[in-house]
Amino acid sequence: MTENSEQAHVSPEGDGRTNRRPRSLIVSFFGTYARDLGGWIGVADLIALMAGLGVDAPSVRSAVSRLKRRGLLVSERIGGVAGYRLSEEGHRVLAEGDQRIFGHRVARIDDGWVLVVFSVPESERGRRHALRSALTRLGFGTTTAGVWIAPAHLTDQARRVLRDLGLEGYVELFHADHLGFGGPAEAVARWWDLPALQEMYRGFLAEHEPVLEAWRRRGGRAGAPEPGPAAFADHLRAVDAWRRMPYLDPGLPPELLPDPWAGSRAARVFFDLHSLLRDPGLEHVRATVRG
Repeated sequence: MTENSEQAHVSPEGDGRTNRRPRSLIVSFFGTYARDLGGWIGVADLIALMAGLGVDAPSVRSAVSRLKRRGLLVSERIGGVAGYRLSEEGHRVLAEGDQRIFGHRVARIDDGWVLVVFSVPESERGRRHALRSALTRLGFGTTTAGVWIAPAHLTDQARRVLRDLGLEGYVELFHADHLGFGGPAEAVARWWDLPALQEMYRGFLAEHEPVLEAWRRRGGRAGAPEPGPAAFADHLRAVDAWRRMPYLDPGLPPELLPDPWAGSRAARVFFDLHSLLRDPGLEHVRATVRG
């Protein structure tokens, strides 16, 4: 579910960056900022904020319509002002995302693994596709047909997701240790596409590490970043790019990964950007809404 990142010219003023899908940016906005506003924002304010990221009004309205159809947003007027509110489902989805995105856990080899073993009849291929899609979104790797694997800390989340999708009748879950043959690093390299994950992280670094360095240089001269559209845009772009990655990388044990592993540096860049820009970005959002 990740988008390919392209290296682009960057500056603290937030111009010239890679464009992202409006719907994705709006989901990231509601997850990052809208809950601090009570979960509701007026249409005009949302359009004004998204304009700072190069998203025009028709694209905002189209994206919101799709999110309403998915049940994540609902229309609501407050004081005669048309706006959008997170639905109960939207709050649930974003809360789960918070745990995965901001509480991303790195496994230890001693923790072991969770195995998902499933068998779905040919007559129910749709359920088989749904099951595979769910496991892929959780970051599971594939050992062989019908046997998927992930670090053991994903056990409860996998159980919850499979139950919510009504797929528990097709699945058995096991806790396992790797006993050979061959080293666990070799096995992990077969079960996950590590080169693709490395490329994903390198793309994130190419786009967002220069942004962090530019803000640090600016902050070194003038203190903390000032609230404004640049801080908001750079922060939201970083969140939007990062939030898919913890779902594609389940937090594999570092000693089983190539050295250097770009994911470690990418995580530091993201969390440093988040720490630096989140508060000034929120101040800009609140100023726009009040205005």
